[in-house]
Amino acid sequence: MPFVVGAGATNIDLLYQNMPKIPDVGEEIYTDKFSLQLGGGLPATLINLGRLGVKTKIATELGSDMFSDFARKKYAENGVEPLNLYRGNGIPLNITSAIILKNDRSFITYGKGSIDPDENAKEEFFRIAKGAKICLMSAGGFIDIYKELKSQGTIMVLDTGWDEELSFEKYDELLTVADYFTPNRKEALKITGKSSEKDAAFALKKYFDKVVVKTDRDGCIGINGDDFFFCPSLDRYKNVDSTGAGDAFLAGFVYGLLYDYPLKDCIEFGNITGGKAVTQVGALSAYVNEKELLEIKKEISEK
Repeated sequence: MPFVVGAGATNIDLLYQNMPKIPDVGEEIYTDKFSLQLGGGLPATLINLGRLGVKTKIATELGSDMFSDFARKKYAENGVEPLNLYRGNGIPLNITSAIILKNDRSFITYGKGSIDPDENAKEEFFRIAKGAKICLMSAGGFIDIYKELKSQGTIMVLDTGWDEELSFEKYDELLTVADYFTPNRKEALKITGKSSEKDAAFALKKYFDKVVVKTDRDGCIGINGDDFFFCPSLDRYKNVDSTGAGDAFLAGFVYGLLYDYPLKDCIEFGNITGGKAVTQVGALSAYVNEKELLEIKKEISEK
């Protein structure tokens, strides 16, 4: 059975909803709505893939704390097989308290952001990643493993996330290894230095024959060789919270790659999974299963 693999830090979100305002210094404000969830990033993409019935594996860091126990439980519930790279005694996750207002939000995060792997961790990741059909890349320290996996035929998919120093120069090595890159509008403009999504998409042809640029709520640009096209977002989905939309899009997109769909179909799968994700608060609250995904995709194709 083909599988998808990735390495990245585990994120936990403590969501304080229905907040009237951000409390000032010395203030305490109560809310009647709270949830504890796995957060966004590479783990969220793998969990969304697991919910689609895809075999998934993640190399991450988990401790003996209650948040790590919660993450282990959620990985198991969603069919994601974790490999623990952590050997310390602390809390190795990123833990975010999110204060969600009516039209805005504020965050406080504990953690170091990403994994800084030693040689043993790299070897362990390669052990579980060998033979994967698709590997999700991040900006961590696994570039040598990515290169080896690519040489063995694994499809490499890069999602960098936002970086104030995002540029071709800084990310050249990762972009050269990647077969696909899935930036959003802001990331595409930043890394290319262009002023429009279309210009940014064509600038990415420097690295990719098949280009993907998410245009936020509007949809997604695709370029396949000389064929330029646009896949609009789905009207059926009302945006409640955009947290995790990009991670969910990537899951649908990778689902299409895993089963050898054409690029446009992969993007449409991504628009479905990403669109459904924004209909509830939290990175992983709303999702489609495989049956729903294929039914909605059929409706789109028949229009």
